[in-house]
Amino acid sequence: MLQGSRAASDSVILKRRTVLRSLLFSAGLRVLKTPAVFAQQAARNNASPVHHAGTYKDSRLSIEARVQDLLRRMTVEEKARQMDLYGALSDKVQALAERDATFLKDNNSRLKPAVVPDRPDAELSVATGKDAKFASAVGERLWGSLGVGAIRGLEPTPELANQIQRWLLENTRLGIPALFIEEALHGYADGTIFPTPINLSATWNPDLARKTGAAIAAEARANGVCMILAPVLDLARDPRWGRIEEDFGEDAYLSGQMGLAYVQGAQGDSLADAGSVIAEIKHFAGYGSPESGTNTSPTHIGERELRSVMLKSMEPAIREGRAMAVMAAYEEIDGLPVTADPHLLIDILRNEWDFKGFVLSDLGAIRHLYDRHFIAATPKDAVCRAISSGVDMQFYDFDHETFQDSIRSGIADGTLSMKAIDRAVSSILRVKFMLGLFDHLEIDPAQEALIRRSRAHLDLSLQSARQSMTLLKNDKHLLPLSKGLKKIAVIGPDAAKAQYGDYADEKKGEHVSLLDGVKKILPHAEVSFVDGNDINAAIASVKKCEIVILALGEGQGISGEGFDRLNLGLPENQQALLEAVVATGMPIALVLQNGRPLTLGWASQHVPAILEAWYPGEFGGTAIAETLFGDNNPAGRLTVTFPQIVGQLPDFYNYDPSKKTKYVDSTGEPLFPFGFGLSYATFRYSNLRVVPPAAGNRDDVLVHVDIQNTGNVDGDEVAQLYFRENVTTVETPVRNLGGFLRLSLSAGESRTVTFHLRQKQLAVWNEYGRWVNEPGAFTMWIGGSSAADLTMTFTLS
Repeated sequence: MLQGSRAASDSVILKRRTVLRSLLFSAGLRVLKTPAVFAQQAARNNASPVHHAGTYKDSRLSIEARVQDLLRRMTVEEKARQMDLYGALSDKVQALAERDATFLKDNNSRLKPAVVPDRPDAELSVATGKDAKFASAVGERLWGSLGVGAIRGLEPTPELANQIQRWLLENTRLGIPALFIEEALHGYADGTIFPTPINLSATWNPDLARKTGAAIAAEARANGVCMILAPVLDLARDPRWGRIEEDFGEDAYLSGQMGLAYVQGAQGDSLADAGSVIAEIKHFAGYGSPESGTNTSPTHIGERELRSVMLKSMEPAIREGRAMAVMAAYEEIDGLPVTADPHLLIDILRNEWDFKGFVLSDLGAIRHLYDRHFIAATPKDAVCRAISSGVDMQFYDFDHETFQDSIRSGIADGTLSMKAIDRAVSSILRVKFMLGLFDHLEIDPAQEALIRRSRAHLDLSLQSARQSMTLLKNDKHLLPLSKGLKKIAVIGPDAAKAQYGDYADEKKGEHVSLLDGVKKILPHAEVSFVDGNDINAAIASVKKCEIVILALGEGQGISGEGFDRLNLGLPENQQALLEAVVATGMPIALVLQNGRPLTLGWASQHVPAILEAWYPGEFGGTAIAETLFGDNNPAGRLTVTFPQIVGQLPDFYNYDPSKKTKYVDSTGEPLFPFGFGLSYATFRYSNLRVVPPAAGNRDDVLVHVDIQNTGNVDGDEVAQLYFRENVTTVETPVRNLGGFLRLSLSAGESRTVTFHLRQKQLAVWNEYGRWVNEPGAFTMWIGGSSAADLTMTFTLS
């Protein structure tokens, strides 16, 4: 059973929903975080610990002592088994495998179509929900006495997770529990569906990130899942890339702070607590800036950019948040794939950052050393090189026999060192001990119904959606719309469905669409809907209304993993629909639900109001409608730059000053800059004061500023601090984000805000490959976006 307690709780019990799956095992239900709920369970967990004096089963020993004791008892075969990931084959995994197979075929690969994990329908047939059963014969056939390192794709019920763990304890030689791993980018399985990470970052609210991580973790852990494949801390620097929606934006500092908060929420005070899971940082590293914006393509950066930019988004979550898992990325940097790069995975991650968790390959990334990068002659070479370079567990790279035989034969012929194997296995065992799996193996099935989709979690999803609403344009104060409107036309392909984004099933959840939200706010108004596929029908509906709400953007299959775009305009017939509706002369509020910045030059010139909603989750329609009609004052801010046209990419705010941004046919300026967003209130910044520390003192630089809500409505502002050292030994960006704060101000209210800028943030990676603080003059800017113009200089010596 699990122990501990955490987060806020309620006693809402929602009807269990079971989903029939043809998986390796069966699927079931999902979970939340709650202290009172876990109190009785914790007491039971702590009641009768099992002690085996002086062995890894003795919970009184330190974790490191237990790891080393268990490691000494293990055979090479048992160690290889701990490094392997078994799994049920979800539809998504199958699709990725088939896509991989097509790639390999088209590129004359030496490997046959992509290896996929054990076919689930050939493995086991079980009932769903509480009737799920794990057959001992399947355990014997799959694992025998050697056990299993991790299982993914199962999405178990609590009962099924307990059955599998009990079988491993009773039927394997050493009784090592399995680590259940699942996807949970913005919600776990049948649990609460949260807005996408790009929405979460648009809130500029680390506290929301912390609560979201905690909620997702609790929903997963109540089903026995102890590790989630989140958060994604790549930097979103090319919007053609389909995975922008998974990121926290283009800036390393913002991503780092949001990622740190998310990990702290997910991992809690102790991983042994009932609501905590291992948070996996991905994709390590530099994955978000692929060549041509195409997924898994090479990343062209040097050591300085790697250190100063790409790693900075991940470092806080690992060094301060103590994230206990990292996913090695697919791509190569300067010819060396990440899974074969000991400088990244050992020198930096482990030796410099003191990372104690384990490194999981991305799906097929080890295999790609052999069949895509062509730096390994055989599958065995790929496996041995990846492990020697710092990878600890495969992710459906090769079939189990190939992977485990490669380890055995590698040890036998000296291709692979036992030191590398022991490093990998120790890292995996360490997290299992930290999670308390050896001491309190089973979980209480009764808790799942109290936790999954609790009222507290559903409310948190809506709160995140509200805070992410980002107003990009509002000419003549068209918004908020009057609730006295009688006839409204809602038009567009994204109006009648809730947009969840990738890694979420849009058939699940409350599914509140924009259309639903508008009808709820104006129950007595005549609200017509046309999807816009027939433009003439759309125009006919416009002529009968007072206002048009036009819902455009990107549906699933246009944005997401593997859905990279060459152009960033509105897809399909949406631009034509937009222009036809504008031509009617009717006032229009354009609502966008999309996973990446779009090129909206025409819309920005011809549409009076534009609201960016991203993919706001299952209650997104409520948040959008509340914002349109003034019940929610928008305070979301962009975390990615919107370019004018694709030709100016890459386009991010903190470019180097030597970059030429002007073209003969364009100014090269962004359409909407990083950090930008409007409000129904207005804010004034004044009285900027900078207090640097005394010479030689390592204290923070203190920055004070007064902020006043000069509008006539209450609202939130996101205050942003930027800095630049004027002269340095190596070129540094024109400005960097150094601090931010989301604060609520009543109409007319003033407040003094203080930022603490750590001198570590001001350091540069110099020409000798060292972090140094160089004395000199600095320029500081503060305001409501990266275009902030309230400025002051100061000197550090």
